[in-house]
Amino acid sequence: MRLFAAVLPPEEVLAALDAEVAAVRGLPGADRLRWTERAGWHLTLAFYGEVAGDSVPDLTARLERAAHRTAPFRLALRGGGQFGRGRALWTGVSGDLAALRLLAGRAESAGRRAGVAEPEGHRRHRPHLTVARARSATSVGPCLAALDGFEGPDWTVTDLALVRSDLPRSGAPGERPRYRTVARPPFGGAG
Repeated sequence: MRLFAAVLPPEEVLAALDAEVAAVRGLPGADRLRWTERAGWHLTLAFYGEVAGDSVPDLTARLERAAHRTAPFRLALRGGGQFGRGRALWTGVSGDLAALRLLAGRAESAGRRAGVAEPEGHRRHRPHLTVARARSATSVGPCLAALDGFEGPDWTVTDLALVRSDLPRSGAPGERPRYRTVARPPFGGAG
C-alpha cells in the first residue's frame, strides 16, 4: 500500500482555505489546473511510497513513539507558492516551523527504522499543502498573487497521521486519489 505521514489540519482551517481556493479557481488561467479535493488536503511529513502490509505494524508503532516524544505546537496556513513552474500550486505554513521540521525528521526516521526505503527523488521537507496541479508548466501568476495574501486561522497540532493513498485505477477523466487514515497517534508532550 502507498503510505505517507502527515499533519491533517482541522475542519475550521480547511473551511478557510476552501473559501480562498473557491475565489482563486475563478481567476484567469485557473481552469488549466486540476484542483485537489478538500478531503485530501494535508501537510506531508514523510512519503514512504509502496509499503508491504507486514511492515505497517512496525511503522505504525515507530510513528506512535515519535508522536509520544512530540509536544503540541501551533501552525497556520499562509500565503502561496508553486513548484515546477506551475505544475503544483500550494499554500504555505507559518508558526512553529522548527517543531514541524522535527516531527518530519522523526517521521522519516520511523520509516527508515521500520525498513521502509525512501522513494527515489527524496527531497528535503518543505511544508506546504497542495491545492492544484497541472500536467505541464503553467502560468499561475494570478493564482499566486491571490494566495499571497491568504492567512488562515492558527491551530494547535496535537497528532500525526499515517495515511494510505489509493491512486486512481479506472482511467476515468477527473478521477482523484483517495486518502484513508490508517493511524492517528496523539502527541505525548514529552518534547
